[in-house]
Amino acid sequence: MSKTRWGILSTGYIAGMLAEGLSVVDDAELVAVGSRSQANADAFADRWGAQHRHASYEALAADPDVDVIYVATPHPYHYENTLMCLNAGKHVLVEKPFALNARQAGEMIALARQKGLFLMEAMWTRFIPAMAQVRQWLADGEIGDVQLVRANLSFHHDFNPESRLFKRELGGGAMLDVGIYPISFAFMVLGSPTSVFSTATLGPTGTDDRSAYMFGYEGGKTALLSSAVRLNVPVEADIIGTDGMIKIHQSWINPRKITLGKLAPEGVVNRLIFEGRLYDTQTLHIPTEGNGYNYEVMEVGRCIQAGKQESDIMPLDQSLDIMRTMDTIRGQWGLTYPTE
Repeated sequence: MSKTRWGILSTGYIAGMLAEGLSVVDDAELVAVGSRSQANADAFADRWGAQHRHASYEALAADPDVDVIYVATPHPYHYENTLMCLNAGKHVLVEKPFALNARQAGEMIALARQKGLFLMEAMWTRFIPAMAQVRQWLADGEIGDVQLVRANLSFHHDFNPESRLFKRELGGGAMLDVGIYPISFAFMVLGSPTSVFSTATLGPTGTDDRSAYMFGYEGGKTALLSSAVRLNVPVEADIIGTDGMIKIHQSWINPRKITLGKLAPEGVVNRLIFEGRLYDTQTLHIPTEGNGYNYEVMEVGRCIQAGKQESDIMPLDQSLDIMRTMDTIRGQWGLTYPTE
């Protein structure tokens, strides 16, 4: 099988994480990097072994030796960068969140489908082996009918109006930066909600320092989700069903430890008190090779080699529904971004 030839657009932190993951994938090769300066392109290429180093994003998109481009720019630029790469005939993996809003996401998806090119949101945590096991447990009905999903991703960062985390013009705030993880997790387990309720604490620059989201579904199913950039909260996730539960231990976005609990009959000694219920538990320790980003690289390569235009694990229509939901949430807060 031939190697999938990659280009990385931008040279920031997240671009380095993808490059590190890509470096351990046998059938993938980092061929090129594009930056807004030659010096940054050269430094990144020297570190990660890319042969072609371009001083503009346009030059990277035009590189004939590149099959797929990873768009690693800040949130507001995903739309224009992705359209440019698609128009240049390149497959695209675009960093999460997929876009700034649903209108942009819809246009990106429409162009990829029109041109017959692969496009995927880089929700890397879905492809981690432990998360694949969680999906298998759900598919096998191990916990019965799912009733409740809980997930949080938060961290503390000192307020800095110059940081992208707090700049409205860069799509700053907790939801787009880290809230996308629990939101996407709820979509993975329960799909699109029928109702959305949310609250946010807006900081001095008007972005959400922390926010919480409650999704409702048919039959009373619920997702309770939260995120923050100025508050430390345990990074765990739980799925509760009629017959059991799944706990994804810290840090659930790159999990190595997961617990399956089944409702225990009376008299069973090995049981866990969880949410006021008694469970027999089984804990698995599943290693993650590399830094975890390698698994989404492998998924992109598999799909492209198979001639697929999207991933079954992170489908495009779901990325669009997630953006619509986040638009609804921001509408409840009255938060808009200057570039919309």
